[in-house]
Amino acid sequence: MTDGLPRYPDYDVLRKRNTVSWNDPTRTAIDRRLAVDRDPHTLTEGEFATLQAICDRVVPQEQGPDLVPIAAYVDQELTLDLSLGYRYAGLPPAKEAWHRAIAALDAESVKAFDAPFVAVDAARRDTLLTRMQKGELKDPAWGDMAPDLFFKQHVLVDIVAAYYAHPTAWSRIGYGGPASPRGYVRMGFGMRDPWEAAEAHPGEEAKAARKNRNV
Repeated sequence: MTDGLPRYPDYDVLRKRNTVSWNDPTRTAIDRRLAVDRDPHTLTEGEFATLQAICDRVVPQEQGPDLVPIAAYVDQELTLDLSLGYRYAGLPPAKEAWHRAIAALDAESVKAFDAPFVAVDAARRDTLLTRMQKGELKDPAWGDMAPDLFFKQHVLVDIVAAYYAHPTAWSRIGYGGPASPRGYVRMGFGMRDPWEAAEAHPGEEAKAARKNRNV
C-alpha cells in the first residue's frame, strides 16, 4: 500500500458477488474478467514479456496472489479487436501500434544499453519510457508513429484502464463495482452508504476494517 493514499483494510469487492449489490449481468461480466487467459494470443511470447515489463513500470504492483494480469488484459483487447471507436491519424490500428512500439522499444534498448528491454534494470526501463513519453526515441522501427503519441494513447490508456478494470484494483481503491441494481443513495460529499467501503483514517484502521468485512 502506498503511503498517503486512502486505505480500505479488509475490503474485498468480491464479497458483493452474491448480494443485492450485483445482478446476474454484473456477475457474468466480472467472472469473465477474473477468468482472463494469462497466455498471449495476439502478441508473441517475446512481445508479451516486453509488454509485461512495461506494465510493471507504469503500474507497479506488489508480488503476490492478487496481482492484476494487466498484460493479459491488453493482449485480450488486441485479440478481440476492441477499441474506443476512434484513433488518432498519427497512430495505426492498435495491434499494429503495439507490435511496432514493442519492436522499436527493444531496438532503442539494445542501442542504448546493449540489451533488450526485458533484460535491463528498472532505472533503465524508466529512462526509455520517459524518453518515449517526451518523444525523444528515434529508431527507424517507429516508422511514422510518434513515440510520445503512442505513450499517451496506448501505454497510459491501455495499461492503466486494464489495471482498473480488475476487481483487485477496485478493492484497493474502495470501489464497489457497477451500481446495479442497488445503486447509491447518500450522494453528499464525504457520505457513504452502509454497503460502500470505509476509508481508514489515521488511528481508525480497526474500525474501518470491521465495517469493510460487512459491506
